[in-house]
Amino acid sequence: LQASAQANRVDENAPGSAALGYKHDATKVDTKKFPAYAAGKNCANCMLYQGKPTDPWANCAALGGKQVAAKGWCMAWAKKA
Repeated sequence: LQASAQANRVDENAPGSAALGYKHDATKVDTKKFPAYAAGKNCANCMLYQGKPTDPWANCAALGGKQVAAKGWCMAWAKKA
């Protein structure tokens, strides 16, 4: 099960995730290229994150249901209500 879960993780370098500026670690986002990023924004507090905020990885609606890191970020980020 662990191997299949990792296989479903989004690749930072895949065209879709690269276009959105996705990084597994939000602190590594290129803020010159993606000025929408601000400290404190991450996948765990995004409304597209389809897991609990405490889950280290969960599916993402913006990235085709692939798994993203809770501490990751992309420009599709939208504050969880």
